[in-house]
Amino acid sequence: MPNLVTVGNINGLYGVQGWLKVFSYTDPISNILDYSPWQLQGQNLILQDGRLHAKGIVVKFESINERDIAASLLGLDIMVNRNQLPASQKDEYYWTDLEGLTVINSEGINLGHVDHLLETGANDVLVVEGERQRMIPFVLQKVVIKVDLTQRTLLVDWDANF
Repeated sequence: MPNLVTVGNINGLYGVQGWLKVFSYTDPISNILDYSPWQLQGQNLILQDGRLHAKGIVVKFESINERDIAASLLGLDIMVNRNQLPASQKDEYYWTDLEGLTVINSEGINLGHVDHLLETGANDVLVVEGERQRMIPFVLQKVVIKVDLTQRTLLVDWDANF
């Protein structure tokens, strides 16, 4: 498992005193404010302040007080150390843990690896890259039979022709 996990990105400037707009991947989005320091392109930045604003999050770092300096962070991914995240419960997984796993169906056919996941509202969807792309619902016990993080595999009940 990677030591750093992407939890959002910097997507705008807010005001003239170094505040930034953040797109959060956490659920709920305000959970991103629970983690500090953040790593942005190798820099450890400590949150001074942050809050919900309109439909997003705005933050202020201790070391950034000017809009021009804040602008240099636009577009960067926000990463935190894995040990900052709460432990997952039984049958709960962080997307980052599933990405890269080898997907094997119940007939033993290797379907490829999990490239990324999509949130659809009803359930998350695994985007599996192999000889072709497959989109497999992440529904435990029905479609996803077993997740083995140690062996880095996912066993799925999924027809190889679908």
